Amino acid sequence: MKTEYDFSGGKRGAVVPGAKGKTRVTIRIDDDVLEWFRGEVEKAGGGNYQTLINQALREHMTQAREPLEKTLRRVVREELRRQAN
Repeated sequence: MKTEYDFSGGKRGAVVPGAKGKTRVTIRIDDDVLEWFRGEVEKAGGGNYQTLINQALREHMTQAREPLEKTLRRVVREELRRQAN
């Protein structure tokens, strides 16, 4: 081991740059949610729970969701029909 090291040419930040199109973030996720994702990966025989979380978020983004008002009107109509029969 040297008594002194020269870090004048050193750079700050990650040693290995991240993949293009990916951004490193820090978020807080409830323990039970994280354990569920880890469990799903384990059941599948391996993989990356972060990839599974990313897939779940992407699916949520892309699914067609009707506005709350439209959902409520549909449910009320269905209930009124059921009671009328």
